[in-house]
Amino acid sequence: MKRLLFLPLIVLLLAACSQRHDNFVLEGSFKGFSQGELYIYGVNGAWPLDTIGVAKGKFRYAVPITEPTAFVIVFPNFAELLVMGEPGADVEIEGDASHLLQTKITGTKENEALTTFRRQTAEMTPQQASEAVFNLLKEYPQAPFATYLIQRYYIQSPTPDYKRAAEIAKLITLPPPQLPNNGDLIRWLKGVDALRDGNKLPQFTATDLNGRPVSNADLKAPVNIITTWSSWNYESINLQRQLQNRFRQAGSDLRILSICVDADVKDCRRRVTRDSVKWSTVCDGRMWESPVLNALGLAFVPDNIVTDASGKILAHGLQNRDLLTKIDNLLPKKPKD
Repeated sequence: MKRLLFLPLIVLLLAACSQRHDNFVLEGSFKGFSQGELYIYGVNGAWPLDTIGVAKGKFRYAVPITEPTAFVIVFPNFAELLVMGEPGADVEIEGDASHLLQTKITGTKENEALTTFRRQTAEMTPQQASEAVFNLLKEYPQAPFATYLIQRYYIQSPTPDYKRAAEIAKLITLPPPQLPNNGDLIRWLKGVDALRDGNKLPQFTATDLNGRPVSNADLKAPVNIITTWSSWNYESINLQRQLQNRFRQAGSDLRILSICVDADVKDCRRRVTRDSVKWSTVCDGRMWESPVLNALGLAFVPDNIVTDASGKILAHGLQNRDLLTKIDNLLPKKPKD
């Protein structure tokens, strides 16, 4: 009888041990950052947006994951740090908040490779850094951080290199959700020339969260912005908030269309209502398979297109700060009182 009573306890202990084994544990410290919060999210929605508490300069973050996952840590100044997570892995971070490129991350082979990559590229020219990305992804073609590096170094770059990005996309072989669809990404990169500055915005039609049809015809203001965002991407959510100030101040001189790639349409609607977003938001729950994304040639979060009243593309794939500066420079100057 006693053996039978002990059996459920043994089963529970074994299950608990199994759960702990699947935990990815991230801990460490940052010099110059003694108290506060960091944001963390998984690349391409592999893990929802979360926070990491920092106390007395130290932090610990543990989550259960079932497959290798690329995480991005976001600092209060919006600087980002890429970290690889693996089931059962303990990863340690040691760095200086004012010199993030020198951060040391240990615990897995991929994190040690990323540490070497970060430190080397800190002293490189953009062209040299681009080549370093290519070499890194040749060595790790199945790494979940591949799409993040492609976006950062080849798409959202002052001098985008879509041809090189397409070459790299052929190297990587990732299943969803780490990569929306490798074949689709390659085709998108080949056809992205349509979004070059000076070209006309591709024709598109969609329906926003209020059931209202939206198309090119709605983007006739002096400055028009199309953005992509998701609940799991801090950078894109932060941009939505920053755009609200511009939208209120610009009046009819600025039109915005946001495309949310979340799978949960109801959750997207709640967020839009909570944040009092006044412009049209499209979310059909189809994520990367959304027809409007395909029509516009958008394949990353965040991503953006800037057009004028005639539909001419003025910019594409700008980083947040560059996009906001672009808007400020393009908006008609209001006369001072």
